[in-house]
Amino acid sequence: MNTIVSTHTSTTRRHWRLLTRSILASALMQLGALNVASSQASAADVPAGTIGSITAGSNVSFGRLKHVKAGLLDVAYAEVGPADGAVVILLHGWPYDIHSYTDVAPALAQKGYRVLIPYARGYGGTHFLSDKTVRNGQPAALASDLIDFMDALKINKAVLAGYDWGARTADIVAALWPERVQALVAVSGYLIGSQEAGKTPLPPAAELQWWYQYYFATERGRLGYEKNTHDFAKLIWKLASPKWDFDDASYDRSAAALKNPDHVAVTIFNYRWRLGLVKGEAKYDPLEKKLSAFPSISVPTITMEGDANGAPHPPAEAYAKRFTGKYEHRLISGGIGHNLPQEAPQAFAQAVIDADHL
Repeated sequence: MNTIVSTHTSTTRRHWRLLTRSILASALMQLGALNVASSQASAADVPAGTIGSITAGSNVSFGRLKHVKAGLLDVAYAEVGPADGAVVILLHGWPYDIHSYTDVAPALAQKGYRVLIPYARGYGGTHFLSDKTVRNGQPAALASDLIDFMDALKINKAVLAGYDWGARTADIVAALWPERVQALVAVSGYLIGSQEAGKTPLPPAAELQWWYQYYFATERGRLGYEKNTHDFAKLIWKLASPKWDFDDASYDRSAAALKNPDHVAVTIFNYRWRLGLVKGEAKYDPLEKKLSAFPSISVPTITMEGDANGAPHPPAEAYAKRFTGKYEHRLISGGIGHNLPQEAPQAFAQAVIDADHL
């Protein structure tokens, strides 16, 4: 069982207000009187509520995926829930995939959300539209992909939630395009960085945690990851979530996404860019300039951390001040590691609903 330790700004009055709204909405639904007037619902159209108990691993597939041409990509994505529901976009990390959300997404759909789970560039069925496009993995590129994805599906505003690369993408969009973000859930909090900041050395123990980044900085590392992607990523899973007893079937479902022909190139670019070993594309320079100032995030936010996260991550107190709007931080206990939504789906799904109603 997972325990949530929360540091928050909510009040008793807010909880009573949300409870009243939930009861009223349930009654209206039973009477068939709850109608959505527009193609995209708002947070007020989805009642706050409590996510019931979820057994991790209960769901293993999203079924047939959808595709949309968005910006530079043909994006493969899963979609569950009502087409006119308030939108939640769930973003996966490295070296994981959309299966991190097979338990979270149905729980949110049952609450009336339209849930979208896209494969990032270099993963699964997402592919570049042109062979000439740089297989760029810099964070600003992935954030731009998300804006393109929302534009292609005519989504004006959504709740964004993610971990690892996905949390960083969500952070960037929330910071630079706050008008597009209803609320934010970010595992490990504020992950916006810059090449300049990446020049600063860390204490030895912290540097050790980034061993794979330095490995990827070498040609041997690129070749090694290309040759041993399956086993390399599995090692990362074990190190990042040392208490998560995942089985081979669970891992293999996600590892299939790493067979994308652009995966290695995008991954290597990402980590070399962080170290300043490769230049980003000039078209992203204006975004990177804004990100180098470490912009605050003003949208309602819940940050989360597992009590057994073995991956590099900052302490909550180091980034809390970056969130200037309504804000909570939740520590999830019970041996929860880096892949928090897959390891603790009930806690993650609850955070999405709660952030939407902060």
